[in-house]
Amino acid sequence: MTAPLRLGTRGSALAMAQSGQVAEALTAATGRTVELVEVVTAGDRSSAPVHRLGVGVFVSALRDALTAGTIDLAVHSYKDLPTAGAAGLHIAAVPPRQDPRDALVAKGGRTLAELPPGAVVGTGALRRIAQLHALGLQLEVTPIRGNVDTRLGRVLGPDADLDAVVLARAGLARLDRTDVITETLDPMLMLPAPAQGALAVECRSDNPDLVELLAVLDHAPSRAAVTAERALLATLEAGCSAPVAAYAELAEGDNGDEIYLRGAVISPDGTRDLRLSRTGTPADAAEIGKALAAELLELGADSILGHEGHAGPGTQQFGSTE
Repeated sequence: MTAPLRLGTRGSALAMAQSGQVAEALTAATGRTVELVEVVTAGDRSSAPVHRLGVGVFVSALRDALTAGTIDLAVHSYKDLPTAGAAGLHIAAVPPRQDPRDALVAKGGRTLAELPPGAVVGTGALRRIAQLHALGLQLEVTPIRGNVDTRLGRVLGPDADLDAVVLARAGLARLDRTDVITETLDPMLMLPAPAQGALAVECRSDNPDLVELLAVLDHAPSRAAVTAERALLATLEAGCSAPVAAYAELAEGDNGDEIYLRGAVISPDGTRDLRLSRTGTPADAAEIGKALAAELLELGADSILGHEGHAGPGTQQFGSTE
């Protein structure tokens, strides 16, 4: 008998749900059984704001376990991964991406435009904080941490202390909690984080049989979109304290499929907001991202990034999907 594949995952409800979904898909496609192995990461042990935790805090322990051979594969929220690759490891699959948009959960079923001036909105991402400020709605925005249930409890629970929270729609969907969403935010208002809603299935590169096995889960359009978004992020060399957003969509063009990539760099107080877009073919996804980043830099994105703390390549950390 073939031993079950050991899939490493964080222990939060969301991480276990998305890892379980990958395990089920892998078993359905290949017949291989998969067991989940919980791995505690540095990010799970800390209550500090996400942007102060450092690089790779939600993934380094999983990658250590992969390298050590205590697990065979790991499932990451793709936006948690630093843009620099890890030696000896390979992203074998990017499964079909969930809806990458952000979602609002507000008291009284309100939309963002219906929140009164002074309403207190919680979110864990500087990217969201910056864009909320840029909207000029006179909201009070506060950084929060915690898993999905913890964040929802601060709006919907008996001890609620917030008027609304903004979090990834994908996480709510994977937990079957989309019923609490009062508005799915248009990317024109709230551009998602690079790779938001996407998963990365990673294994050791010296195991070609497993690399080939996992490839059955790969979804080429999702991989192309994420490649474009993360190429923009890597080229900007944006540190975790610099809000960067990117969203690539694939659509049928006159000469086949095209990628439409939007990117933004926003100062945390929302006073500087640079947004551009670019199109190209899926085969050129990485080059599209690099070119759009170069255009943003020409418009002064470097001054926003430099003011907030410019970092080196591969140092991006935008926090957990939760």
